[in-house]
Amino acid sequence: MVWLIFAVLSAAAVISVLWPLAKTPRGVARREIGIAIYKAQLAEIERDEAQRLVAPEDAQGAKAEAARRLIAADAANAPLPAASKTRARLASAGVLIFVPVLALSLYATIGHPDMPDAPLAARLDASPARMDLAAAIAKIEAHLAQHPDDGRGYEVLAPVYLRLGRAGDAVSAARAALRLLGETPARHALYGEALVAAANGVVTAESKQSFEAAAARDPSAAEPRFFLGLAAEQEGDIARARDIWGKLAAEAPRDMPWAQALRERLAALGAGPETTQEGLAAKIEALPEAGQMTAIRGMVEGLAARLAQNGQDVEGWLRLVRSYTVLQEPNKARSALIDAKRSLAGDPSAIARIEALARELGLEG
Repeated sequence: MVWLIFAVLSAAAVISVLWPLAKTPRGVARREIGIAIYKAQLAEIERDEAQRLVAPEDAQGAKAEAARRLIAADAANAPLPAASKTRARLASAGVLIFVPVLALSLYATIGHPDMPDAPLAARLDASPARMDLAAAIAKIEAHLAQHPDDGRGYEVLAPVYLRLGRAGDAVSAARAALRLLGETPARHALYGEALVAAANGVVTAESKQSFEAAAARDPSAAEPRFFLGLAAEQEGDIARARDIWGKLAAEAPRDMPWAQALRERLAALGAGPETTQEGLAAKIEALPEAGQMTAIRGMVEGLAARLAQNGQDVEGWLRLVRSYTVLQEPNKARSALIDAKRSLAGDPSAIARIEALARELGLEG
């Protein structure tokens, strides 16, 4: 499932924004991607249910299992004595639930552009329980309307917007934070994630650049590496997706629940060294007839969506035209040829390959 890992990296963004202040241990980095995996699974289930790819009762069961894994992933963050496990679970849940509210409460109450950093302990002493989330967001938005150069306000709001499903607002806020506060791995990753959410799960050219910038600054960061693997998969480069995700999974302790989920994702791709396009075709052929068409059309639609965002991939256009021909959709194949020529107009060699394929398939004119 592509969406098994995708959607909930927004929860990790909240933690990464506060990372430089909190000085949290490496366990939080592991939890970051773990929460992302299981909350993303919920997003995929909901999408499949909306598209009627799964029955409602099956979707509910899958959601329950995903939620169970999410709780397990959070609770397994760090080894503790038995007497401390309950408190650890509560503390982990509290971080995920209250960090956004706490940040909003504090910033809405005392934030302004020139305010120096306050000690972490003093900030944590303030209780967020009385602060209404919507009111806090509105107050910070009003503050930013008066102080549009306050990067801290945008940095606080961006991950909260993501968690609320306000992808467009998250993009604007993350972009502003990056511009006003400067480049960091966390800010690049947050901006890239917001762009992916706004594109309904497609890793666009701009979001890919942002993840590459994050990974270049912090090669060990899990979030940008995950999305770069997703980009490779969406581009049809299964070998590269396997390489990126395989290294990420190999670095994780085997007892971490999110690591197991990532390995399952790799297995679903065909994680053996023999993985090829032919291998994927064989897996599709093993499905029931109805399932084959669903799988094929899903792959073709994903490729078309990716090329609509980044049309400089000549190999992708060739695959798309061939795919439409196999599906006996010549009009779509011709439309793809036109789009390919438009996108690749500055590359004569690529245009020559596109025209050669059109002649081969009898799609000229």
